[in-house]
Amino acid sequence: MTSPPHATDILAMGDALVDVIATCDDDFLTRFDLPKGAMQLLDEPQALALYSAMGTARETSGGSAANSMAGAAAMGANVAFVGQVAADQLGTIFTHDMRALGVRFETAPLTEGPSTGRCLILVTPDGERTMNTCPGAAHCLPTAAVDEAAVRAASILYLEGYLFGPERSRAAMLKAIDIAHAAERTVAFTLSESVCLPGRKEPLQQLIAAGGIDLIFANESEALQLAGAADLDGAIARLSSQVGTLVFTRGPAGAVAYENGTKTEVPAISVPQVVDTTGAGDLFAAGFLAARCRGHGVERQLKTGGIAAAEIISHFGARPVADLAELAKL
Repeated sequence: MTSPPHATDILAMGDALVDVIATCDDDFLTRFDLPKGAMQLLDEPQALALYSAMGTARETSGGSAANSMAGAAAMGANVAFVGQVAADQLGTIFTHDMRALGVRFETAPLTEGPSTGRCLILVTPDGERTMNTCPGAAHCLPTAAVDEAAVRAASILYLEGYLFGPERSRAAMLKAIDIAHAAERTVAFTLSESVCLPGRKEPLQQLIAAGGIDLIFANESEALQLAGAADLDGAIARLSSQVGTLVFTRGPAGAVAYENGTKTEVPAISVPQVVDTTGAGDLFAAGFLAARCRGHGVERQLKTGGIAAAEIISHFGARPVADLAELAKL
């Protein structure tokens, strides 16, 4: 699909969160009944209790789609983000971080209601991350936050599954989808494990069946849950008639894409040590989309996603520290 001159490459919608990252051992996860490697939602009292028990932590703006936009911007893409923060300290941190990274972020903060959302991330010695999210203001994103001109100006509308659950933010996403498709733009959707939960999977399956999604990102487990398939080939068979481009990550096994009847696979890029897997899928999507916006083929898109994911798992946090533009060479 073509874009007007000077258009945005990618406009993303997702949770506006501040990540609070600390290390722990497996016993800590067991003590607090935290499912290792997964994500669970917390209310504000639960988040406060867990935060009080965590060790020394570092704070950085996060959120799945926000991480992707930070990565894509680092690779030279022209990107923007829509997400809800509150008028508080964490909201100020998030806004400053996004703008400093070259991501346009103009959503007005809430002056009443929940505080800015946060994700309490615990990293065990094997590098696995366990996420505990208190969405707060993030799930109060209204339809009024969707700027029609901004959506129409973007080549790709990129949507985050975590934001698809609450009715209010889902309505904003559906509005953006309608605008994007009316303008003949591509709508990409990253599943996020939460959309495979009861009450969320069914509306997403209906949206997919109606042709609302053009490109899906998912890890292997998410793909199998969404498609109700026993293996990845089965998931491709069930979803490919409804979604033009399927992109599935497989951790150490690499990634696979299915587009225009062709299946393309690439191996994972090895790293000396896996330090923290937080944001691996987010940065994979960033690399894939940045390469796509530059007109590269699917194999190069997958490889660029792998480059970005390999960089992010080699250190703590979900924002790149190396020169992604130099690594990706787009």
